[in-house]
Amino acid sequence: MNAELETKLRAAGLDPQAVDGLVRTALAEDGGKDVTSEPIFGYTATGRADMVARQPGVVAGLPVAELVFASVTAVDYFLEIGGDLKVVTRVEDGSRVAPGDVLLTVEGPLVPLLRAERTALNFLTHLSGVATLTRQWADAIAHTKARVRDTRKTLPGLRALQKYAVRCGGGVNHRMSLADAALIKDNHVAAAGSVTAAFTAVTAPGLHVQVECDTLDQVREALAAGAGSILLDNMSVAEMTEAVRLTEGRAELEASGGLTLDGAHAVAETGVDYLAVGALTHSAQALDIGLDLLTAGT
Repeated sequence: MNAELETKLRAAGLDPQAVDGLVRTALAEDGGKDVTSEPIFGYTATGRADMVARQPGVVAGLPVAELVFASVTAVDYFLEIGGDLKVVTRVEDGSRVAPGDVLLTVEGPLVPLLRAERTALNFLTHLSGVATLTRQWADAIAHTKARVRDTRKTLPGLRALQKYAVRCGGGVNHRMSLADAALIKDNHVAAAGSVTAAFTAVTAPGLHVQVECDTLDQVREALAAGAGSILLDNMSVAEMTEAVRLTEGRAELEASGGLTLDGAHAVAETGVDYLAVGALTHSAQALDIGLDLLTAGT
């Protein structure tokens, strides 16, 4: 990985070595001879192609796609070809795009270019889908103080990338792992015997603790125990409004469970601080992006 690309990934809040491992694993899935491209083009053919948006959305994952193209010519299988794939990005992650907008241009040996195509698109379309869905939620609550926040409902191995895409779409991240913050859920309360008992057991200096509450009585108990962050689970708009009144700014409030894009504004107007939306990462539809070959020669 070159220093410029490593800098891009770090600037995006991503671990370059971790992303490199993901890219190499993904490329390995297409390992071996390309029995379509190689007989048609051979090893001397070069070409240029654009990645183009087919529908409106928000882009995320361009540095990852760039790394795919940089990595495919570095594997032993392509060392005999010589020459690198050169990538020029045309927009930045987080940009809104329209159909026909060129996201990046790639040029170089044609066989590795085409081998990298699907892997690069797999990352880019998925992450852009996450960013696009997040932006829809962020726009829906734009004139309130609330912000949309993700969860740990992520695809295994892709958490860091998906949470990056959420940031590109205007959302904010919840905890990355179980070690980052405590979240006392219903099973914890059941095992401990009460909200107060669970909160007392978990609380430690410097540890952010959030308590999930299903009822207003639990909200009162959590506040009395000293909770500074409360998750309002599957509450109605009326119940959330009352929870905001009860809290009087003493704790951050996060709405969760059963939220819909159509109802997002009404929830945000209750005065909660966050809307937790697992769908941002577990149900985002891929953004339609294609690779168009512009030139091919020997």
